[in-house]
Amino acid sequence: GEPGMALVFIMHLAPGHKSLLPELLARATKMPVNEITSGMIPEINHVYVKPPNTELSIAGGELLLSPKKDTTSKHLPIDIFFRSLAEEHGNRSIGVILSGTATDGTLGAGVIKAEGGIVFAQDEKSATFNDMPQSAITAGCVDFVLPPEKIARELARIAKHPFLAPAATVRAGEPIITEGKGMEGIFAILRSAQGLDFAYYKRPTIARRVARRIILLKLGNLKSYLKFLRENKDEVNSLYEDLLINVTSFFRDPKAFQVLEKSVIPAILKSKTKDQGIRIWVPGCSSGEETYSIAMLLAEALGEKAGAVPVQIFATDMSGSSIHKARRGIYGKNIKDAIAPKRLKRFFSRKDDSYEISKQLRELCVFSKQNVFADPPFSNLDLISCRNLLIYLQPAAQKKVFHHFHYGLQPGG
Repeated sequence: GEPGMALVFIMHLAPGHKSLLPELLARATKMPVNEITSGMIPEINHVYVKPPNTELSIAGGELLLSPKKDTTSKHLPIDIFFRSLAEEHGNRSIGVILSGTATDGTLGAGVIKAEGGIVFAQDEKSATFNDMPQSAITAGCVDFVLPPEKIARELARIAKHPFLAPAATVRAGEPIITEGKGMEGIFAILRSAQGLDFAYYKRPTIARRVARRIILLKLGNLKSYLKFLRENKDEVNSLYEDLLINVTSFFRDPKAFQVLEKSVIPAILKSKTKDQGIRIWVPGCSSGEETYSIAMLLAEALGEKAGAVPVQIFATDMSGSSIHKARRGIYGKNIKDAIAPKRLKRFFSRKDDSYEISKQLRELCVFSKQNVFADPPFSNLDLISCRNLLIYLQPAAQKKVFHHFHYGLQPGG
């Protein structure tokens, strides 16, 4: 197939509002512009516009429309589409967040970046409403901040990059970069700079993320990237942070937290005698959202007894910048999409455009940098919550980590 990309436009429109976008775009481009109907198969160099009052996703190669859900909950059509795009197309997904109010797109952009895709946001100077782009930038999931005409130029360049060849030539799960020696060279640089051996990680995941850095830096291949890496200390840090897939959000995957709230935490509390403390470990804690979510559930479950029962939640990560962010406990305003108003009021204080974790929660949590493969684990633990780490590890490394976990848990933990 020829290089190129299909473009999908999602606009926030008032319910019952007819979209004029198809006509307006048709005047501005030679590409065919289509209003989406469910089941459409997107083609390269075509433009697709989401009709009003719908939710759009992509699956099995088709654009799928469903009626917009009830009007009481927040409508986040961009998040919904970005998430499905990342699941469907992985590192070949590109998200662009243009001018708009509120924070739709931020969570979805995080998912695109986690899959090794690329995210653009419109710069403040050119955006009429800066909320949407700024929210994603603050969350740390944006690669380029540019005015629209420069975004267009970058998209055209990226479309031609050999690493993003049409899907037929790259089978899913196969590494994009197969040059073994080059990858070993990269691992060696990271080992000496950061002390973490990425040979523990699954090769295709690492290859996709290295490919992402190569595309972002406008380099052609692994050899030129290795040279660049040797000469640029900043890029070593950027690659390291990129490889430590920091995707997290408050109460992510709510069903898991319901189980914690209804079954796990009550069982832990029941097993304690009067003065026994509670010890929890969150390895791979990223920027702290999951740790604080567990802390909220514990504080709620303890209620009046909160001060009397000693609680320690140890949270660790290999990323220094994530640990710093977690300790600060300051989050963007998009968190109000994930946290019930009652909890927001009780556990956070509003600061300008962000929310800060209360002292009560912060005192329960100890954040530190730790290597889950090499450093000794914590002991006498009631609960270990490890999410989004094991899936990236090779089987031998998974076994090693499980061994540490079993050692750290107390009987019945």
